[in-house]
Order: sequence, then structure tokens, then C-alpha cells
Amino acid sequence: MQELDLILRGGTMVTHDGESVSDIGVSGGQIVAVGNIPSGSAREIVDATGLHIFPGLIDSHVHFNDPGRADWEGIETGSSALAAGGGTMFFDMPLNAHPPTCDAESFDLKLAVAQKTSLTDFAFWGGLVPCNLDKLEELADRGVIGFKVFMSNSGIEDFPHADDETLKGGMTCAASLGKLVAVHAESESITSELSKLQFTTSVRDYLDSRPVRAELAAIQRAIELAGETKCSLHIVHVSSGAGAFLIADARAQGVDVTCETCPHYLALTEDDMEKLGAIAKCAPPLRSTGEQEDLWLCVQSGMVTTIGSDHSPSPPDMKRDKNFFNVWGGISGIQHTLPLLITEGHVNRQLALSHIARLTSFNVAERFSLPKTKGRIAIGADADLTLVDLNAGFTVRGEDLLYRHKHSPYVGRALTGRVVRTILRGQTIFDGSKIVSPPAGRLVRPQH
Repeated sequence: MQELDLILRGGTMVTHDGESVSDIGVSGGQIVAVGNIPSGSAREIVDATGLHIFPGLIDSHVHFNDPGRADWEGIETGSSALAAGGGTMFFDMPLNAHPPTCDAESFDLKLAVAQKTSLTDFAFWGGLVPCNLDKLEELADRGVIGFKVFMSNSGIEDFPHADDETLKGGMTCAASLGKLVAVHAESESITSELSKLQFTTSVRDYLDSRPVRAELAAIQRAIELAGETKCSLHIVHVSSGAGAFLIADARAQGVDVTCETCPHYLALTEDDMEKLGAIAKCAPPLRSTGEQEDLWLCVQSGMVTTIGSDHSPSPPDMKRDKNFFNVWGGISGIQHTLPLLITEGHVNRQLALSHIARLTSFNVAERFSLPKTKGRIAIGADADLTLVDLNAGFTVRGEDLLYRHKHSPYVGRALTGRVVRTILRGQTIFDGSKIVSPPAGRLVRPQH
């Protein structure tokens, strides 16, 4: 056998279709051997006995705010936190950068930053807004994953929400380009009208202004337009079981539609938002315990196909306002997606580890047409790997967060499943306690 760069010995390999104890051999950044690897020479041999080896987590929904708003997070700190959570690739959303990623020029600005500062591999979403339908083709040529659109107010002035005409026109164009459209599905008419009816400014008022019915109305309309235009549709951060059921029914009727949910909808409820306040504000908001249980059923049944963190940080002062409607809506959670799913899903609900690997890696790579080298543990795939100790519990501490602003609704929460090593293309980038590699992330383009 050829000399290998790395051998992981005796770990439990978790793939999208099962678990098995196996050695993994790596050479030139790729997996070249899986199984019982005979003793031989390798530059590095890691004893993975007792550890589970997952494919590197691919987070398809992050807001790193670079360039232009790096004081909110930035690609350097955001990708470092992702690596500490077992992640090896992210898809950055277009709206929080300034300028937003809505044309080729803005794409190039973001790419220049990422190539210098990203610890992990990356891809970019392009924006779909009322003024840029003529820019979608140039974004597609640059290699965007797809186009992100808001059906309600985005909270960012230079990223306006799309009306029906814009959404339909964008979907028609996306279909012709072979790109999917990702939708933030909340009805602008419902949420804006309910917000006007609020006479106080509490957490409860905010929750009441963004009910499940606003999400369902937007999902239904997006599905109708996707059916008419033959556009591939992905509904992001579905917060309710009812929403996932609606999407699954449309898929059964032949519409090319999938959905993600986020760890915070599976781990936190509206009661937590009322207790924690601004640190747990998001849109759509956290839901009731009953809605959460329905959503878990949809995850377990496969109706929800991917998990994204929707990591959307801000400086602390944007989280402080007497009027809860004025507080920035975004949860910082990218560092704990995998431990949260292991704790809440595998430990508490017997969700198979292979299912977690599908939700966080394999399905992401498949749905978004990544190269076959991503999202799997197989010969020929990139050696993007995460070693996890399922027997190790830990408590989330603010001082351990690698975010630019060290706050999260999970601080103080006890979790199971500690990430002990993250490997990107054969190189260790996180050793269980600290980042140990310089930025070496690469742009990954979807393949058609």
C-alpha cells in the first residue's frame, strides 16, 4: 500500500446509510482507503477507538456579514466557530454583507475576503430582490448555490423583500439557469398588519405578530409559483410541523421542493424566548412545545431534508431595546449544531446517527448539487471529517465560543457529543480545544 498522509484507526464511521467500525486512510486530501488498513507507514496515525467519525458538517445557512458588516461576525470568526462545531463548509447568505451579494461585483468582493480568511470551504448564495433580475445570470456564472429571497421584511434596508411579480420572475429565470430558489417564507401582509395591531412591545407581542399561519401562507404561495415556473424550491428555517407537512404534500404532487429546519426550533420553544429575551429572538419565531414535537416528527420521518444553523449574529447593543420589535432577530448557534442534534435527537429521541449525517452533510451535498467529493465518507471523497466523543458531556460556556460576540441562547446548556477533531481535506483544523490551522478554505461551486 502507498504511504498515507493520515490513518484514522478503529473509529465508528457514520455515513448516510449506517455505522461501522473502520479505518480511514487519507492521501493528497482525499479518502483513499476504508476498511481494515494493514499496518504501514503514514505521516500521522490517529487512534479513533471509541470515537464516532462523521462527514464534515456542511452548514447551508449562515450569515457571516462579510464584507461590510464584519463587526457583526465576519468570515474568519464565523468559519472558526463552524470548525469548532465539526463543520467543514458553509453557504453564506447574501443579505447581511454590504453591499449584499446581488451581482457579480459584490460576489467578487465577498470571494476576496473568504479566500483570505475562511478556515473552511465555502459557497455563496446570490440575492433575489426586486431590482436585480437582470443580474441573476452573472451570479449563476460566478457559481452561486442558488438565489435567496425574502417574502417578508428582511430587516436589511438594501435587501428588500420580493413581491409576487419579483418572485415569479426570479423563479422563471432561476429555472432557466438550473438554479434553485431558497425562500424565507413569512407573509409580509400578515406580519406587517399584525405588527401594527400590537399596542405593547413585549416578547409575547412579537410572537403573536408572526404566527404559524403567516409561515403557511407564504409557503403555499411559494409552492404555487414554483409549480407554475418549474423552479426548484427550498424553504429555509421551517419552524412548524404544519409547514413541513405542506412541503411534503407538494413534493408528493410533483413539485421540486424541499426544506430545512434549524437546531433552535428543535431545542428551544417560545417559552425559552420569553425567559431568555433578545438572545433567542429569530424569524420565524420559536414555537410552542406542541409545534416543536410535530416538527421533530417531520425530522424523524424525513420530511425535513436538511439542517442549517441560520447563524445570524449581531453586536450586543443591537440586542438591547425596550421595544422587542426593534431588537435584531438572529440566533448565534453555528458552533453547536452537531452536539444539539446528538443531544436532542439521538440521545433524547433515538434519532439514528446516520440520519444526522444525512441532515447535516449528505442531503446538503445532494440537494445543492455539490461535487461528489463533498458530504460523504467514501473512497475518492475529500477527507472532510469530524471526530466526536459521544460519551463526553459538556456545558456551553461563553468563554469557549469562537464568535466575534460571545453570546448564545445555549450558554449554560448541558450537551452530549464533544467534537474532538475537525479535518478539512486531510488537515486538522480544530484539535478539540483550539484552531490549529491557518485559513485554507476554497470556493466550492455546484455541479449540474
